Amino acid sequence: MKDLLTDANFPRTADQRVYHLGVRPGEVANRIVTVGSPSRAHTIASFLDAQPKPFVLNSERGFLTITGRYKGTPVSIVSIGMGNPNMDFFVREIRETVSGDLAIVRLGSCGALIDVPPGTVVVPKASVAITRNFDFDFSNPEKSDEPAYRISKPVAADDELTAEVEYIVQTVVEKLIMLCQVIKALQAGKPPNSASAIIAGTVNASADSFYSSQGRQTSFPDHNSHLIEHLQEKVENVATLEMETFHLFHLAACWVGRTVSPEVGSTPLTTGPVTPVIESSSPTQHLRRAPPPLPNSVIRAAATHMVFASRKSRDFITPQQVDELEHWTGQV
Repeated sequence: MKDLLTDANFPRTADQRVYHLGVRPGEVANRIVTVGSPSRAHTIASFLDAQPKPFVLNSERGFLTITGRYKGTPVSIVSIGMGNPNMDFFVREIRETVSGDLAIVRLGSCGALIDVPPGTVVVPKASVAITRNFDFDFSNPEKSDEPAYRISKPVAADDELTAEVEYIVQTVVEKLIMLCQVIKALQAGKPPNSASAIIAGTVNASADSFYSSQGRQTSFPDHNSHLIEHLQEKVENVATLEMETFHLFHLAACWVGRTVSPEVGSTPLTTGPVTPVIESSSPTQHLRRAPPPLPNSVIRAAATHMVFASRKSRDFITPQQVDELEHWTGQV
């Protein structure tokens, strides 16, 4: 594959498509809902305006992008799969494709670490990362003076504060607005007959594995039997456990005060193999002219977690509950 690339730093096609998502400028809106599964993306897309017809792109790397309008407002829905690496592909390649500010909300499933039933909806105010420590000797733990897992400091659900007082005030207001908008929308959009509780202001934990770093027991010597207890002791108000939110919050926080990405024309090109399948070829019907580069563009990030499983009771959500939950939270 190397002989197909002019430079492996940030390859694009000649028509400016990014390497993994397969999208190019003009095909993604500044407002984005990101999910893990294509079926959830299509569920949310069912609420988009019928006309103009939504733009749909499937990348050969498994990313799905649907861009349309919701009540006249351009919005994109992007299915990214699971884990921090895929979240990294998504945020970085979208940032290089869309000019101006970004508002990204993750709608994903999670496990609950608090005593709530499956079907509960949680809006975290921050997230921590749980990572497997590869310096720990998992075969001979008695020889290790390292912890088996590391837990990071929390990252807030919107931009971190900068040193400039004016920008601190602006960022605090934006942070409150972003969280309040998500919570208010969920409360307003919850069906009257829904039994789902809505919880806000908690802390999420994002693990680098579905199994070892989330304290699940398999036949591997993961030495994680007390990981959940350790997490709860170290992180106050931790409530949910999944695999993507921390990296979204972290990259959004890193972008504070950054100017827009390098000029598209200076980006190295590839002759392949970025060959997405496009079901509609008119994304410009949905997107207005791209905004000019902003000197202090921001990425505002938030998340809504649907509790699919309780790690306390080990109860799991039913297929009917999943369908109902994804529909109303997706529309919200």
